[in-house]
This record gives sequence, C-alpha cells and structure tokens, in this order.
Amino acid sequence: MGRIDELANRYVDEWAALNPTGATATGITGYEDKTDDLSPEGFEAQAELLRRTINDLDVTEPEHESEQVAKDAMLERLGLQLAQYDAGYVSTDVSVITSSLHELRMVLDVMPTEGEQAVADITARLNAFPYALEQYRRTLLEGAGDGRVSARAQLLAVAEQCEAWTDPARDDFFHGLARRLGASGALAKELERGAAAATAATASFGDFLRDELAPRGREKEAAGPERYALASQYFLGAKVDQLETYHWGFAELDRLEREMRAVSAAIAGAGATVNEAVAVLDADPARNIRGKEAFRDWMQALSDRAITELNGVHFDIEGPAQKLECCLTPTSDGGIYYTGPSEDFSRPGRMWWAVPEGQEVFSTWREVTTVYHEGVPGHHLQVSQTLLRADQLNRYQRLLCWCSGHGEGWALYAERLMDELGYLTDPGDRLGMLDGQALRAARVIVDIGMHLELPIPQDNPFGFHPGERWTPELGWEFLRAHTRMPEEVLRFEWKRYLGWPGQAPSYKVGERIWFEARDEAKRRKGSDFDLKRFHRDALNLGSLGLDPLRKALARI
Repeated sequence: MGRIDELANRYVDEWAALNPTGATATGITGYEDKTDDLSPEGFEAQAELLRRTINDLDVTEPEHESEQVAKDAMLERLGLQLAQYDAGYVSTDVSVITSSLHELRMVLDVMPTEGEQAVADITARLNAFPYALEQYRRTLLEGAGDGRVSARAQLLAVAEQCEAWTDPARDDFFHGLARRLGASGALAKELERGAAAATAATASFGDFLRDELAPRGREKEAAGPERYALASQYFLGAKVDQLETYHWGFAELDRLEREMRAVSAAIAGAGATVNEAVAVLDADPARNIRGKEAFRDWMQALSDRAITELNGVHFDIEGPAQKLECCLTPTSDGGIYYTGPSEDFSRPGRMWWAVPEGQEVFSTWREVTTVYHEGVPGHHLQVSQTLLRADQLNRYQRLLCWCSGHGEGWALYAERLMDELGYLTDPGDRLGMLDGQALRAARVIVDIGMHLELPIPQDNPFGFHPGERWTPELGWEFLRAHTRMPEEVLRFEWKRYLGWPGQAPSYKVGERIWFEARDEAKRRKGSDFDLKRFHRDALNLGSLGLDPLRKALARI
C-alpha cells in the first residue's frame, strides 16, 4: 500500500467517526447507534478534516499509476467539497431531497432490522432525533444570521414533508417503523419512546421551518451565476460552458422528440402524436400493474433477468453483485433512487421507490428503462464493481468517492446502451426510454435557465415563450409540456431542481461526456477497441470527477 492509499484509508476512518449516519448509509459498520453532530462546530470539524487531508495529499507523491488516479480523484472531490463547506452550503442548504434532516430519516431505511442489537441501534438513533435536530436548528439559525438561508419555497415544502412523515393518517414513518420491528419487553417500550421522540422532534422541526426560518428565506429560488458555477462543477467534476450547454439542451430535446414521434407512429399509426401513443400504451392492460407490491415484484423480475442475460456476455458480474433488491420506501415523497451494498455485501444493493400518495396503477412501459438505470447495467453494476475492487482501489475510492456526473451520467448511458444491445426493441419500452431521456434534456434547459434567469431563445424549436426570462412557473409549464410523468412525480422533480441547483443537468451532461470518452477511445484504439473491455477498464477506475476520468482513460 502506497502513501496516497494510506492517506485515503485514514480519511475514511476519520470521516466515519464524524459522520456516523453517513457511515451506515455507505455500509461502514461500527457506528449504527451513533448520530452526527449537526451543530456549527460539528460541520466545522468536517471542513477541517477536508483541509488537513488536502494539505497532506498536496505534498505526497504517488508511487504508481493507480495512486495517481486516486490522488487526482481525491483532490478534485475533496477540494470542491471544501469549497461547498466554506460557502456555507453544506450546513445550511435545505431542499425537498437533501438536508441533514433527510439523511437522519433515510438512513433508517437501510439499517439492519433483524435481531435485538439491530433494533437497539435503531432505537438509539430514534431517541437521538430531538438533540440532533436541536443542533441542526442552531446551525440553520446561525447561517440565516449570516445571510445564508435556503429559499422560502423549499423550506415550506420540507415543512410539508415533515407533516407527512409524522401524520398518523399519512406516512406515520417513525411509529410505523417501530411496529414493523416488532420488539418485545423493555426494548419495545424504549423503541416506542424513541418513535414518539423522533415523531415529535420532526413535527417540531417542520414548525420551525415554517414559522421561524421560512420568513427569513430567500424570495427567489434562483441560485445565480456564482453559486451555480460551483454547484455545476461539483456535480459534474468538470467545468462546462453553461450557455453552450443550455443551447445544446434545446437541440438535444428537439432530437429526442423527433425520435419519439417516429416511435409513436409504430405504436398508434402513421401521423400519431406522442400523446396519442401514450394513450394507447396506458390503455393496454398488459402494460399496467395495479398495486405497488405487484409492481415491485415486476421490477425485481426484470432486474434479475437483466443481470442473468448480461453477465458473461457484455459484462462480467461477480457473485456478490448479482443480487439487487427492489424495495418500496415507507414514505411517499415520490423519489426513485439506489443505495449501494455494505462494504462486506451483507446488505445488498437496493433500488427504492417512494410511491406518491394515491398512486395505485403503474405503467411498465415507462419503467423498463428505470430498472436498467438503477440496476444493471446502471448504478448497481457501477457501484458494486467499484466496491469489489479492493485490489485496485483504496477505501475512499470504493466507499466515499461519488460524482453525480460520473454516476448518473453512467446510469443514463446504460439506458442508451441497453437500446444499442437490443433490449428496447418493443416500441413502448423504447418510447419510455426516450421519454426519460427527454426529461433529462428538458431539465438541462430548465435548471440552467431558471437558476441563471436566462432569456428563452427567440428561435427555440418549440416556440416556447420566446424572449421571456425563465421563472419557476415557466419551468413547470415547460416540463409539463415535454414529459409524460404522473403529475405528482413530476411536481416532486420540479421542486427538487429548484432546491438542488446544478444536480439535475449532471445526468444528461454526464452521459454526453461518457459518450465523448467512448468515442475518443474508439478513435485512439481503432480496430483494437473492444466495448466490453472499455466498460470494464472505465468502471475499474471507480467513481471520480469527469475531468479526472477523461485524463485517466487517456492513459489506459
């Protein structure tokens, strides 16, 4: 082990001690009964760890190529994380999808539940909610006093989430968790006390957001150029020309919608519109499943089949990575996401769906591509393969190094790859993939446009409000016109973009850079290019920023 790897492994140990909730989410054991310090001092301790590690890396020379990749990856990721800390975004940002509150709640979804110790660990975290949220309240108030506060609309939306999580007639998350655990004796009483404490603390925190912090919140949700530039670089691991990317988004969406119209003709007849094709698909009983449990089972079967058929042909999928669980969350926020395996694979990778309240019918044609995105060859293959490379990657690379442009870009690339490999020959499934791609292209336009408050091009191919400046309302109108998601799901997506600047474009821009990297490798290797080998070599580098990825691939 070289000195870079030693620094990386030391960083993981120190990071886990400061982030016990994150450690559990990542799959690092030993912290299951502990909770993060969410005070201003706790956040400063995390920033100080970043500063010290960056300084140590700067003066340490790599001993071989894999350490050079590791050093590049760490300096790029840790440097941008420190910039986010120093700007106050890490400690004070509150949105419908990301905050310290969300991390506290979501880690409970992935914790072990079998056995008395597992229940005791969950009980300890539930009972820690009041103190943790009191610390977080102090951090947010201190940030607001310095002018660092989230947009009012996001604060109110998260207050509404708190209400849904704690309402006995809605999610009733904490008490529901206690009931599912089924403890007995003294532990059952302590668990119920913890559920009551977490429920009361979360409800009170929602009141704080609504009544105390929201009146101090920003009127505008737009991030502005300076903040957006940092956010975009952080999520991509690359600097891009925002205006060029914005205009590319219009061209890419136009291209995708032309493809969609061609596929629609195969579904509903010559000259059919996309909406007419969607109506045909939604009216087909064979493409609809009633009940979220039945839909989960359908996703599981499709995921299992993809793993079996791709393994040994297009990818070599090792044994531990061949298990992926499809799960429903106990909340109804509307998100779909993936959580990776634990370090020892005792907890498998999981695909999660937080089904919106009231949704009972699910369209399979829309979600075939989602299974490939979240599962194999998307996130699950990528994350699991990285985790299994202990002989090539240090613990930081395997457990903590994550770049949205790399990861989400790969998962979107994986959807298109499945089309190339012949898995989306069914016109309905292919329309679902294209519709998902169109959403990602539309949000490149909307995210950059809304946060930079850009003018809508006079010559945009859709004739959409030419010359007007983007607002959240125009963003919603544009998304509604160019996607076919259920309104409840799309409403959550739109709120997410407004509260998480720069993240939504990382999917489509990341996919663009992945295809550029593949094309460059084809040009460089000529007849020696092998697609399976390219995928293996690229994924074996682990997750890293897209600029370091391109540098590393050029040396392979």
